[in-house]
Amino acid sequence: MGKPDGKHLNTSYVERANLTMRMSMRRFTRLTNGFNKKVGNHGYANAMHIVHYNFCREHTTVNGLTPTGAAGIYDGIQSLADVVNLAYPNAK
Repeated sequence: MGKPDGKHLNTSYVERANLTMRMSMRRFTRLTNGFNKKVGNHGYANAMHIVHYNFCREHTTVNGLTPTGAAGIYDGIQSLADVVNLAYPNAK
């Protein structure tokens, strides 16, 4: 958007994010039977990957913090069980 300077454009960050998602989730690798038949389930799987990547997984590039911790948004490390309990508070 806007008028970006052409000499500063780089697709490396987007390509790295795509690679991370493809390598982290079997449904994005080729020749697999782990694909989603329903679009909604595909969206849920993507959402769970993004939440896990940003809130649960420690990254060595940001000194053992999560990306949300490095950005100052949330200063803890969630477990995946905590995330599921937030999404489904009455689930057992």
